[in-house]
Amino acid sequence: LVMVFYGSNGKSNPVSMENKVEHQAKNQIAYDIHLTSDLGMIYKVRLGLQSLENSISQLSLCHFKMQNTSTLDTFSLTINKTLPLSLNGDRWIEFPVEWPLKEALSVVTYHLTVFSRNILSERNLVHMTACIYGTHGDTGDRSLLWSLQNVQQGEDNESFLVIMDAVELGELDKVVLLISSKTDCKLDIKKLHLKEAVKEHPIYVFEVNEAFSVDANKLEIQREIPVSFVIRGDKQKNDTDNNLHKEVSQARNLSEYTIKVYTGDKRGAGTDANVHIILFGNEDKSEVFQLSQSLEHQDPFERGKVDTFKIKTKKLGSLHSIEIGHDGKGFASGWFLEKVEITDASRNSVYCFNCNR
Repeated sequence: LVMVFYGSNGKSNPVSMENKVEHQAKNQIAYDIHLTSDLGMIYKVRLGLQSLENSISQLSLCHFKMQNTSTLDTFSLTINKTLPLSLNGDRWIEFPVEWPLKEALSVVTYHLTVFSRNILSERNLVHMTACIYGTHGDTGDRSLLWSLQNVQQGEDNESFLVIMDAVELGELDKVVLLISSKTDCKLDIKKLHLKEAVKEHPIYVFEVNEAFSVDANKLEIQREIPVSFVIRGDKQKNDTDNNLHKEVSQARNLSEYTIKVYTGDKRGAGTDANVHIILFGNEDKSEVFQLSQSLEHQDPFERGKVDTFKIKTKKLGSLHSIEIGHDGKGFASGWFLEKVEITDASRNSVYCFNCNR
């Protein structure tokens, strides 16, 4: 057994449960644990099996009790779980610490959807874990290929859902992938979508777009992927609608911008997802615009095509940057954007933003 403690001042290294206390009741084991640094107020504990080799096949846990020997603060919890959670499954469980008079975090079920090209055909030979980081710590390394839901397979695209329970992470920040294999192979991963199971939004999107060459004789591959963007859902749409309503009432102060969007001429470059854009100038920034009504094509953002959109917004001054992205809708939603050209008629200016990715 190994434990990891999370506190307001950071987290501990894995603590091995070796120092047993001699006086033990039936079916109970007590341990003395010494933490090398002051973690502050401990808010989460992770409990797991370091390795499944040369050990018992399953360990049933009923109750957990922890006491600070200095302050005598005591925390106890009924667990009633068996480790590992399945034969090839997660070796960890984690729970919030509910100290007296302190508000505890809650346990959340997260849905992680993996979009790839060929992982499913290699899954029996590949070991892949993800560690998700947020403002409230991390999940630790969680196995991704032991229990898959909602599996979808196309000729060149596939996706599957991984369900994991964790103490709530707050705002998500990054995902660290660890990949190893029993044989040489190449794994093509497109992106990850992460959200709470009970909520439609927000959806955190992690763009990967990388083919990993895995060598059976070398160390596992580690890749850190920061969050690319967040789909906020209805709230974002309502905020946009409200802003538009305010801007229409001030029509005399609006500027018209012509936006030309160039989709690359590559295989799979087009997308059916919903694309949005925000313009940033030296005087102000625009609201979020959904680019849905192309002046040229009924179905915008197809391979090798140019789509033109006209928007009206408040005067932004000289443009210096844009934010453009999509909501990931559709099975093969990946989009290769070549560039965006924006014309501001009121200033007789043309701005070009190259993307090429």
